[in-house]
Amino acid sequence: MKTLILFATKHGAAEEIAKKIAGHIDNAETFNLKNENLPKISDYDQIIIGSSIYAGNFRKEAKAFLTQNTDELSKKKLALFASGMGEPDNDEAFKSNVPEAILQASTVSSILGGIYDPKKFNFFERLIMKIVTKQSGYFSNITDEKIKKFIEAL
Repeated sequence: MKTLILFATKHGAAEEIAKKIAGHIDNAETFNLKNENLPKISDYDQIIIGSSIYAGNFRKEAKAFLTQNTDELSKKKLALFASGMGEPDNDEAFKSNVPEAILQASTVSSILGGIYDPKKFNFFERLIMKIVTKQSGYFSNITDEKIKKFIEAL
């Protein structure tokens, strides 16, 4: 089975998660949704799509890709993930960002954690993260256990 893992990221957490997932799946390829040379969806049996999420919103390129490819994606074996640190309501995060047909077609949709690296954030983002996570230094809540549960659900 060929697997395509697409991700949209701002600071790299969704990419890290995508690569961790790919490391556990044979014949998996990862691509950033910002890349203009994405492969054809039709060439893959399984599609996994992930996006970082800020203030409840997926990255614009992830939302656009999901909307533009709803028909084709909803006919595939499909899974969704998000990377975020302050998003406790898993269902609402996906309902407000993903077309209903894709949600119904997906095997699993899960928030798999995030990374806070103050070197990659601007002043305002650092301030918000300090308030939300109570962290001021590097922090990651992406765990192998979360990744493993996600893969098992596929």
